[in-house]
Amino acid sequence: MESFGTHDGPGIRFVVFLQGCKLKCLYCHNPDTIETSGGQPYEIEELVEKVLKVKPYFGKKGGVTVSGGEPLLQSKALVPFFKRLKEEGIHTNIDTNGRLLNNFATTLLDDYADLIMLDIKHMTEEGYEALTGQRNMETALTFAKHREESGKAMWLRYVLIPGITNKPELLHALGEHFKDYKTIEKIEIQPYHKLGIHKWEALGWEYELKDARENTKEEIDAAVEILNQYFKEVKVN
Repeated sequence: MESFGTHDGPGIRFVVFLQGCKLKCLYCHNPDTIETSGGQPYEIEELVEKVLKVKPYFGKKGGVTVSGGEPLLQSKALVPFFKRLKEEGIHTNIDTNGRLLNNFATTLLDDYADLIMLDIKHMTEEGYEALTGQRNMETALTFAKHREESGKAMWLRYVLIPGITNKPELLHALGEHFKDYKTIEKIEIQPYHKLGIHKWEALGWEYELKDARENTKEEIDAAVEILNQYFKEVKVN
């Protein structure tokens, strides 16, 4: 848990990182949350109490973000948690890879999630599988379509990796796919970094992107210039 998150949605956020994810993204900076086993169990009211202690700091924009791992793996438990947060007048946000859209997930999305931050991994099937270890890139696009049809707010997130995801044709494909969406308030570019390598090493896992470099300012500026053609707001985290 993080009490004063500032990069996980609007305003100051109480961020809950949930255990478990079906993807194993090569650049993951929280690899310790990938395994579905482990983690610390909490009762819903216990979490709500923790949130209420810092609620005065949220202001008009802040609130609670659930991240991971992939939080929607625990959609069934998140429904009553988010219901309680809404009863307390707290803004709710989900940071997700968009691979899960079952009945509990759709209830959570449609009835209780004020905002969704959807991670777009890649714009080709081959690239998606190479980065995440899983097939079917279309799941995230189907997820985005569902959110769009609900009319509720969504942000996109995109990790910019030199030579892998920062290619102009991929950025244009991303923009073209989402250019007519009305619910997308912004897209956040997340420049590639290696801050999570020590976590991979601690787990005894090989970090396959260790030879990848960070973006130059020129590369980031070029990506912003392309995406500005398609989105209301482009932010670099």
